[in-house]
Order: sequence, then structure tokens, then C-alpha cells
Amino acid sequence: MRTLSWPAIAGLCTFLSVASVCAAPGVAEFSREEALAFSQAAIGETLAGVALVAPDGQQVAVEDFRGKPLVISMIFTSCHHICPSTTQYLQEVVKKARGALDEDSFQVVTVGFDVANDNPERMAQFGRSNGVNDPGWQFLAGDELAIDSLVSQLGFIYLPSSRGFDHLIQSTIVDADGKIYRQVYGITFPTPQLIEPLKELVFGHPREQSSLSYLGNRIRLFCTVYDPATDSYRIDVSVFIGTIVGIITSLVFGRVLFREWRKSIKAGR
Repeated sequence: MRTLSWPAIAGLCTFLSVASVCAAPGVAEFSREEALAFSQAAIGETLAGVALVAPDGQQVAVEDFRGKPLVISMIFTSCHHICPSTTQYLQEVVKKARGALDEDSFQVVTVGFDVANDNPERMAQFGRSNGVNDPGWQFLAGDELAIDSLVSQLGFIYLPSSRGFDHLIQSTIVDADGKIYRQVYGITFPTPQLIEPLKELVFGHPREQSSLSYLGNRIRLFCTVYDPATDSYRIDVSVFIGTIVGIITSLVFGRVLFREWRKSIKAGR
């Protein structure tokens, strides 16, 4: 399990334990450390069997997102600060990821877990009110059975409170085969925490690729680098060029050594 500081899990910082509203059966409560462990334990699990509803009323299964990496964020629409702030910040990082990777290389889904209130219309309004207009980002609702199944599979935890809900602030990165790949915590987080795993999945683990695509993806994997001065990604071919120069230099040097060795053999030395 990755070591993460507790402040990154801002949604649970107001209480010491969490009742198992959506926890695995038999788990009575979570301490702070147990909440993190429960969330991290979901990594490697494959999402399946969850049917959600789009704003137009169409059924959307989690399996429909197979083929590309997916980012899933859980919110409740009656939240007036944390969830909007989380979504707006996530949108900023997603825009940077779109610029660093191919525009349509990954998908984003925000799901409302407050079944009593988060219907498809309210989810659509939540997206509009937070200025999300990314064509690869959907806002979805679900019934109690679907949400219980989804939050359990994601390792997500929430608990009713005087503020509506206390919950993990968690964005889950899912690979192209539906397997949970990484958890990202907090209202805000360092840009690479989201983009690096997506970069690994898009360029390092595509489902299908030709030999030429493989070479191009490997180059982009190593040459797409984070610039902390601008908090953005850019293409830096210096490492790739340095590697190529090193290989060429080694080949030339090796050829010279081989020729000198041949000469020494012919001279009888």
C-alpha cells in the first residue's frame, strides 16, 4: 500500500471512525488508517455489474467504458463546497491531462452517491453549474443497488452527517480492462498524481497497438515530462536524443574496436 498523509483524505478528517454504510460485509467501523487500507485494497479489482443512468435516461454500464482508461469521482449534489471544489479542481487537472495525452485517450465519470437526491437531472445540473463541458466527461446517477455495488467495488466510504455526508474524497483511475489501477485523494492534489498513472496506461499499456504505434507510445511515455515551474506537461526529446546518441556512439566505438582487433589478428599479434 502506498504511504499517504491523512490530510490528503480530507473527507474523513472530521471524525475518528466511519460506520460501514457501504463497507464490506462484516466490517463494523473504520479508523482513519483502516479507511485508507479499505480504499487501497480495491486496487486490482475489476469493476463489473453496475448499471447507471445518464441525464438523457439511457442506461450506462461500467463495462461500457472498457477500451480506455477511466477516472471516476464520487460526489453528492447537495454539497455546496467540498464536492464543487473537488470537481472544479479535477477539471483543471483533466484539462492538463488532455493536453499531455491524446484528447480522447481517457474518459471521466462523476457519479452521485446520494440516491435520494442525485437523480440524472440533478447530476446534469451539477456538471453545468461547475462549468464542466468536456465531451469525454459524463455525470451519472444510480439506484441504491447500483450505488452500493459501485462504492463497495471502488473502496469508497461515506457516512450521513449534519453536513449531508462525510466521505472519502477520492478519484479512482481504472485501466482499459476495467481494473482499478490507482486511487488519488484530496480536494486538491499534485498534478502528476493523476496524470502519471494515466500516462502509464495510455502510452505504456494500450490494449492494442502495431509495432509502429508501440515505438511511438514508448517515445511519448518517456518524453512527456512534468514541468513543476509551470505545473504542466511538455514533450522533452532530450532524453530520447541522448539515448540515441549514446547508442550510435557505442556502435561506432564498437566498430572501431572490432576493426582494430581484426587488424591485430592479421598482423599476427
